[in-house]
Amino acid sequence: MMRIGIIGFGKMGQIRADVLEGIDDVEILSVYEPGECECKYERVSGPCIIFTDSRIDAVFICTPNKFNKEYAISALCNGKHVFCEKPPAFTASEVAEVIEAEKKSGKKLMYGFNHRHHGSIIRAKEVVDSGEFGKVLWMRGRYGKRITEDQAAGWRMSKEESGGGILLDQGIHMLDLLMHFGGNFDVIQAIVSNLYWHLDIEDNAFVNLLNTETGVAASLHSTMTEWRFLFSLEIFLESGYIVINGLKTPSKSYGEEKLTLGKNVATPPSIEFDLQHTIYENDRSWNVEMDHFLDAIRNDAPVVSGSSADALRVMTAIDEIYKNGTRQEISE
Repeated sequence: MMRIGIIGFGKMGQIRADVLEGIDDVEILSVYEPGECECKYERVSGPCIIFTDSRIDAVFICTPNKFNKEYAISALCNGKHVFCEKPPAFTASEVAEVIEAEKKSGKKLMYGFNHRHHGSIIRAKEVVDSGEFGKVLWMRGRYGKRITEDQAAGWRMSKEESGGGILLDQGIHMLDLLMHFGGNFDVIQAIVSNLYWHLDIEDNAFVNLLNTETGVAASLHSTMTEWRFLFSLEIFLESGYIVINGLKTPSKSYGEEKLTLGKNVATPPSIEFDLQHTIYENDRSWNVEMDHFLDAIRNDAPVVSGSSADALRVMTAIDEIYKNGTRQEISE
């Protein structure tokens, strides 16, 4: 029996608990949540109680961003496996500190880059890796949402609490996917702005990326001034394209998750394409992600998707965007 402690029992903590409840050889022992919540598990008075509980094998960190690095290191240093929500930390150098603790502990560490585990993304990766459509040439990712004035006053909109704006909150998922399909991008150009909400964090990020080794180029727009909920990932290859529009999420805000495969039927490429459309009615990503983490523990296998190396790579890019991106700012 694998015994679990959860730190943070808001929306994400509850989602993780619901998935864990359905796994036979897993038991949730205790939860730490400083705020009000409905919880049928034992509630403890502080995270250190979970870190030092010898009965607990793995800790789930589902807290505001500012705690992720500190709690991950504490759990690892106390001999616990760790699953931590994104972002992994505020900077790449902070991620490197967590990796050092991971190496010393010998325990498993996985980050919640959940979008990699959606059915459409898994299928798209299979197609790309098969070479059926040739090599990836370029990609375009757009990920946006609207927020209310009440949400703008929450912890996610505080730089001290969150570490950054929409890029670190939501755009990190799309940036991770672009790297999932396109490898390391060593040329990064960006514009970040706060022209609408006028906060000390960005409400929009426009990013251009280039992998000079392969020639793969990508563009990313991460926004919280979309006024509609939008997820769109387009991958263009030598003899076809892959388009994912919409995403199945607990909020149901992003509509149906639809994958389109377009295979060119002529050589050289023409305007004729053999099209295949798949709609993913159910979101199994949380279960697939959890199976990956637990299997790594059970079998002493490496974390392949959502590893600390993935976290370091994406945070290195975000560092570059925040440091050298052109800023359009208005301060009230």
